[in-house]
Amino acid sequence: MEQIRFFIEDMAASWPGELSMTITPDFSRQAECHDFEVFMSGRQGLRQRMNIGIRCTTPSTWTAYTPVSVKLSGVYYVTSRSVNAGTLLSLDDLIPVEGDLLTLPAGSLLDPGQIVGYIATQRLAARRPIRATALRSPESVERGQRVRIEVRGTGFVASSDGHAMQGGEPGTQIQVRTASGQIVTATVLNAQTVLIPM
Repeated sequence: MEQIRFFIEDMAASWPGELSMTITPDFSRQAECHDFEVFMSGRQGLRQRMNIGIRCTTPSTWTAYTPVSVKLSGVYYVTSRSVNAGTLLSLDDLIPVEGDLLTLPAGSLLDPGQIVGYIATQRLAARRPIRATALRSPESVERGQRVRIEVRGTGFVASSDGHAMQGGEPGTQIQVRTASGQIVTATVLNAQTVLIPM
């Protein structure tokens, strides 16, 4: 059924790789339908096996589900060796692999641009896909790290030292303890600096 195919293709539009699917509709016991919609229950994403719903509205009302098998063939990257936490990843740490992207663990990174230049937050096993949660930006702040606190207002900039109470990527807000012991909320600018706007 073309409408189901279009529905799956739309779901896969943001993914790289080559899409293929097997649709096995069985509407033999359903009444004739002139007007219908294709849907999926809940907020499920693209998966290897899916049940796609058909909701008929005229001339009679009925709902049926069609099993669909989906494959998304493409290239992803795995570690070429085991990588220790704190390592800055380079292209030499990666190997391209071809396979079904839908079999990868949730949150796996497909683009080497999202991996190279980032720092491992945990030990990465050899020949395994890399999850976004296992990396941090080199411009991020780590918990307990000493940071420079900048206070900016109209016509002035003041700075002092402090310690990050939380880790955070650039643009995120974290709690920082000032030299006087006060806890303030600041925005991460880079690996050394947080900002408090006035």
